[in-house]
Amino acid sequence: MKNKSKLFIILLMAAAVFGYMGLSRSGLFAPKSAFEFQKGMCYVTWSSNAFSSENSRESIKVVKEIGATWVAIIPTWYQDKCSTSRIYSTDSTPSDASVIGIINEAHSLGLKVMLKPHLDVIDASEGGFRGDIMCATDPEWEAWFDNYRDFIVHYAKMAQDTKCEMLCIGTELSSVATIKEDKWKTVVIPPIKEAYKGPLTYAANWHDEYRYVKFWDEMDYVGIDAYFPLSDKKIPTYEEIKAGWTPWMKDIEDFQKQVDKPIIFPEAGYCSADGITKMPWEEAAGRPLNMKLQENCYRAVFELFWPKEWFYGVYWWKWGTNKGLGGTGNRSFTPQNKPAQNLIMEWYKKPAPKRSLYK
Repeated sequence: MKNKSKLFIILLMAAAVFGYMGLSRSGLFAPKSAFEFQKGMCYVTWSSNAFSSENSRESIKVVKEIGATWVAIIPTWYQDKCSTSRIYSTDSTPSDASVIGIINEAHSLGLKVMLKPHLDVIDASEGGFRGDIMCATDPEWEAWFDNYRDFIVHYAKMAQDTKCEMLCIGTELSSVATIKEDKWKTVVIPPIKEAYKGPLTYAANWHDEYRYVKFWDEMDYVGIDAYFPLSDKKIPTYEEIKAGWTPWMKDIEDFQKQVDKPIIFPEAGYCSADGITKMPWEEAAGRPLNMKLQENCYRAVFELFWPKEWFYGVYWWKWGTNKGLGGTGNRSFTPQNKPAQNLIMEWYKKPAPKRSLYK
């Protein structure tokens, strides 16, 4: 009887082990990875099938070649106005097949993936920024959160099935994220965690949000989209750019001590034109080209944040699905085919900073 009991226990343990392995291999269960420094790039399109194109496959290879270790894959859904509650895909939303395809392509290249779904507002008459989303009544809030849950859980399931290494549960939803803590913790986050077993982050806006989000305890990484103003000058010097970071750095460091989480920048970026340090979140249409200023802004982030023990990486905004995008005649955000791309490669080819604060 004693031997039979031992045999039963052994068989039970074996079944558990093989069951666990089967779930892992099938993609139904993916244990969380350790905290890791992320040399990232935002990889984005506003086309239903561009992720699936041959151009895209060639473009993401360049992301790997310049030393990136992570990519943020970004599909975008929409709502009509800041006050409406319906959330939906459009012809500008990358198809599920194309998103899955580019995730698999990234993995085949050895890149890790953060799936980072965005929500944008179509009609700007009430404010065109997703951070201004605000419902007027409790029933409207209920509908919005139900719809947002369905939207983000759709991608949480995709992230689990494709073994994405991280999921970003929202981006710059400033009003929603700071005044509706209970809805995030009861309606949105639990079903996300049920669907996806990997690390989570949220990408908070730089000035009016990250310090006031109340669900950081549910996240693995704190995400800050780092479009901090650095100088009012049209062409600040490199030293002036670095000095512009001083107050923001202090704020971030003070906040990090309170929240006690590793911090990443799910987005950071600068256009390549004069005046970009005043409002870095804006496009620079019509301004004089300035490749050096863009490069200096990138360099300041590398030099100032790389040594910080609590800093775990950055994703540059933005890389497109055509490797020929950008160039020295282009003043938009992309670093592609500009001096900033060479600077990224210089830093990304270095060994990743060793971190001991969070493991």
